[in-house]
Amino acid sequence: MATAAVVVSALHRVHDPGTLCPLRALTGVPCPLCGGTTVFIELGAAHPVKALLASPAVLLGAIGLATAPLGAGRRWWALDPRIRAWIIGVTLGLSWVWQLARFGFLPL
Repeated sequence: MATAAVVVSALHRVHDPGTLCPLRALTGVPCPLCGGTTVFIELGAAHPVKALLASPAVLLGAIGLATAPLGAGRRWWALDPRIRAWIIGVTLGLSWVWQLARFGFLPL
């Protein structure tokens, strides 16, 4: 993941592809996972705070995936499916509010 982040960051400096989110490209409204690419670009450029501000949910999800083999994955799957669904739903809802505020759709 770290190697991919550094490579994506270097490629982004040379060629900025613009908006990758289809919802945002078509409507101008960000999705709950907007900023996901930016997270990896900022991590690859050694800017962890900017990565966190771009999308806390994506950053935490990436950390969760990276640490899953160390035992976090077992704990996640041991949770009741309704609790997992609730956690995912609340996280996506909060992430969307964050993105709407970040892009100026909601005042802070």
